Amino acid sequence: MLFTIAEPKADIDAVALERMLAAIALGDGSAFEAFYRATERTVYTFALSLTRNAPDAQDAMMETYLAVRTGAGRYLPMGKPLAWIFTITKNAVRMQQRKLSRETPQDELPETGPPCAADETDSLALREALTILAEDEREIVLLHAVSGLRHREIADALALPLSTVLSKYSRAMRKLRRHLTALDEEVGNHAEVE
Repeated sequence: MLFTIAEPKADIDAVALERMLAAIALGDGSAFEAFYRATERTVYTFALSLTRNAPDAQDAMMETYLAVRTGAGRYLPMGKPLAWIFTITKNAVRMQQRKLSRETPQDELPETGPPCAADETDSLALREALTILAEDEREIVLLHAVSGLRHREIADALALPLSTVLSKYSRAMRKLRRHLTALDEEVGNHAEVE
């Protein structure tokens, strides 16, 4: 397997998150802190899959949690709080990109790599996922590999059929394997020349 970053984690309990959102709406700071701890890795990973760089992902994440804190009272319990959070995150990223496109020409944007990974192999694989995969593939692979969400949780959060998530994940992993194999061969060929 290409990614070994995610540690085993407990499922994100939708009912517990909805209770926390209700408490946040009433101004409970400890509920907000618990909500943050339960979702921070998943929200960051999702933001990273959209922005493709760590600083923008962190900014989007901060905007997301500000919106959660001020808008928790508007959340309607439907059993899918992650979908609501992902919508907020997508909107934060879009607003950030619009602002950035008005301020800085695209060719002047700094290239920033992903956050430090557990080791060099994981870092390379994560970097490749951020560059060669389509946005929907990136979202699914990173949410599964980095956040540790199960495919069913990803399907619920992204409002996609489970079969679609599974096929996109499988296709993305094949694409990554082919690319990384070609990269290994290229590095091997380069080393032989020297």
